Amino acid sequence: MARIDYSDPSRASDRTREILDKNRNANIFRMMAHSPSYFEQYCRLGGAIRHKGELDPVVRELAITRTGILCEAPYEIVAHKRIGRNVGVTEAQNEALENWQAADCFDETQRAALAFTDETVKLKKPTDATFKAIASKLTPAALVELQLSVGFYIMTSKFLETFEIDLQPVTDVVG
Repeated sequence: MARIDYSDPSRASDRTREILDKNRNANIFRMMAHSPSYFEQYCRLGGAIRHKGELDPVVRELAITRTGILCEAPYEIVAHKRIGRNVGVTEAQNEALENWQAADCFDETQRAALAFTDETVKLKKPTDATFKAIASKLTPAALVELQLSVGFYIMTSKFLETFEIDLQPVTDVVG
């Protein structure tokens, strides 16, 4: 049960209701809608991360889901395993993300991105070796997009856990 009540969409501005409707009134967004201006900007950046840029969507979703795992955010994990499947993440990859280092279903770029994700979440910053490994596989733009994706979903995972956002059937909230 969420720590505070979700916002009431019927009391929201037209713009906030529009964004909520576009996002299927998912609990995370109903909570964020308490602050309409932050909510709108959060969705703009989230949309850019998921739908713009050049970072391979499989790499992006592996990194986002791994971030959710490391931040212990079940809502994030469930949602992004589903999103990942929709962009080409295999079931074997989704299942292996808990212990990806021992799995053989990731290519070199994916492994470098997962190592980068682990260190970005767990350490002050990735080690030089890990940074160089992923930087050798991605363009500067894709590298920036990977780091911003991981950082954004650290924030999202912490938001979900801070407010104890209730899980919903993923089919209700993810297209």
